[in-house]
Amino acid sequence: MSRLRVDPYILALLLTVAVASLFPARGAVATGFGHATTIAIGLLFFLYGARLSTREALDGLKHWRLHGLVFLATFVLFPLLGLLSLLLVPWALTPGLYTGVMFLCCLPSTVQSSIAFTSIARGNVAAAICSASFSNLIGIVLTPLLVTVFLFTGTGGISLGAVRDILLQLLVPFLAGQLLRRWIGGFITRHKKVLGYVDRGSVLLVVYSAFSAGVVGGIWGRLSVVSLLVLLAVNAALLAVVMVVTTLAARRLRFSTEDAIAIVFCGSKKSLASGLPMGTVLFPAATVGLVVLPLMLFHQMQLMVCAWLARRYGARKDAVALVSA
Repeated sequence: MSRLRVDPYILALLLTVAVASLFPARGAVATGFGHATTIAIGLLFFLYGARLSTREALDGLKHWRLHGLVFLATFVLFPLLGLLSLLLVPWALTPGLYTGVMFLCCLPSTVQSSIAFTSIARGNVAAAICSASFSNLIGIVLTPLLVTVFLFTGTGGISLGAVRDILLQLLVPFLAGQLLRRWIGGFITRHKKVLGYVDRGSVLLVVYSAFSAGVVGGIWGRLSVVSLLVLLAVNAALLAVVMVVTTLAARRLRFSTEDAIAIVFCGSKKSLASGLPMGTVLFPAATVGLVVLPLMLFHQMQLMVCAWLARRYGARKDAVALVSA
């Protein structure tokens, strides 16, 4: 159990949720936080664009079989499993939590933790960098499209206002970061640690704003202990199925041990850093807190499971150990 430590950042997120539950922003204060959140989301995606090396991402596409498998797991297998969870509505999973589960399934992979766990497991780190970066890059466009197809089709799809917000808050800052990377890339690299706090602080602001709106809208009145336990079970099933399928697929397609490790860790993750801002843009303020709750729980679950798995893979005596385990 000492290895399954709770991420301090998760504790900060939970504390932020607690503060928002006890002291939600209302009226003019909520409006101010809304404007601050919009700026924070733009800053987040600007920094994402400034960090991503376009050349490395394009070079990584040469390993197309590996990236293709990660892409299928992230944007095809996960959404299909999300659709299956519709069978649990409404007798086990509330419609609001189902929306959150489906949103979770449409998100791109993580970058930092995918790379870190692949490194600990002695996998193909270069492939993990390229695959996770490519997933986040395409997710800026693909995630809103998937959400429209699976969640908004029956209600007229995403409005023109939402499309405008996606472009202005997500895509435009990202492209600006890419264009300016030539001049600010060195600064970003040198101050990586400080800017990491900016990233996390921005996400905490998004969480506070989202859950404040949810509390004012009566979010906790729609939850029960049973529904939370069902949600945890659904998250665990999603993670387990995807990890098993990616492992078996990597073996069947005869990937090397190092490549298989990268596939499992990149293909089974969902990005909290991208998901929270996207959720704020895509969903109404009164419901977004409930929508991102499955993602927050899934994030901690994936960290705990992958930390254990990465140490197990990293302790193997030879390259055959993973394939034959």
